[in-house]
Amino acid sequence: MRKITITAICFLLFTHIDAQVDMPVQEVPVEIFRTVKKDPNDTTGWQWKRSGLFNLNIAQGSLSNWAAGGENFSLAIVSYFNYYLLNRGVRHTWDNNFDFNFGYLKTTSQGGRKNDDRIDVLSKYGYKLDTTKKIYLSGLFNLRTQLFNGYGYIGDSAYLSSSFISPMYLVLAVGFDFKPVTNFSLFLSPLTNRTTIIANKTLSAKGAYGVAAGKHVLNQIGAFASVNYSANIIKNVSYKGRLDLFTDYQNNPSNVDLYYTNYLNFQINKYMTATYGLDMIYDDDVKLFGKNNDSPALQVKSLIGIGVSIPFEQVKK
Repeated sequence: MRKITITAICFLLFTHIDAQVDMPVQEVPVEIFRTVKKDPNDTTGWQWKRSGLFNLNIAQGSLSNWAAGGENFSLAIVSYFNYYLLNRGVRHTWDNNFDFNFGYLKTTSQGGRKNDDRIDVLSKYGYKLDTTKKIYLSGLFNLRTQLFNGYGYIGDSAYLSSSFISPMYLVLAVGFDFKPVTNFSLFLSPLTNRTTIIANKTLSAKGAYGVAAGKHVLNQIGAFASVNYSANIIKNVSYKGRLDLFTDYQNNPSNVDLYYTNYLNFQINKYMTATYGLDMIYDDDVKLFGKNNDSPALQVKSLIGIGVSIPFEQVKK
C-alpha cells in the first residue's frame, strides 16, 4: 500500500512540474516588469520637491563731454543663484536651501570692485510632535561665507576686510520649529553653537570678527531665532525673506546679532525680470567701521536691476 501511495504522489508531482514547464515563456517578463502604481491615498512615503532660479542683471553707462558730470564709464553685473530641495513626510520635514550672490562694479574713477559676494547654505530637519500638527522638534545647520577678497576704503587707500572662509559662520542649533502654513516658519533654539572661522592669516593677526588675535576660531553658545517667509504678493511678483537673530550667553547677551535678507522678483515675461534685494547685518564683533575703523555698525546693502531670469523647475513625472 505504501509503495502505491508513494508512486501516486510522485506521479502527481511530476505531472505538476511538467505542466509548469509547458507554460508559455513569453508570460514571465510581463509579470516581472509590471508597473506597480502607488495608491494616491497612501501618504506614508516622503514627497520631494526641488526647484531653483538664476538671475543675471547688467547695467552699463558712459558719458562723453557731459556738462553735468559723472563717471565716464560704469559697468555693474549682479548675479543670484538659488536652489532648494524640500522633503515632506507624515511626521518628518527636511528643508535644504542654497544661495549664491555675486556682483561686480567697474567705474572710471574707482576701478573694479565687487559689490556682492555671499554663499549661504541652510539645512533644517524636523520631526512633528504628537501634541500638535504645527510644531516640530528640529535641528538646524547654517553656513555663510564668501569666495573672494573684500576691501574697505579710507579715501583712495584700500585695506583687506574679508576673504574666503574669513569669516565663515557655522550655526548648529536644536529647538522648535513652528509652521502654521507652508510658506512660513519660526525656528526658536535655546541651545545654539555658532562658530566663527578666520582662515586668512592677515585678518587673524588683526583679531577680526571677534576672534582673538592670532587665533582662527571663535565658539559661542547662545540662543538663536530664525524666521523664513516666501509668497507670491501679487501676480508675477514674488518675495523671499529671512531674519536671523543670535545672542551669546557668555559675552554681552543683551547685544543681539542681526542677519536680515529680502529678495523681490518682478516677472516681466518668461525670462525677463526686475529684482530688488535689501540686506541688513549687525554683529557687535564686526568692528570695521567708524572714523577709526574699530566700531560696529549696521551694514546695509541695496541692489536693484533688470535682467535675465532662468528658473529650474522640477520635472513632473
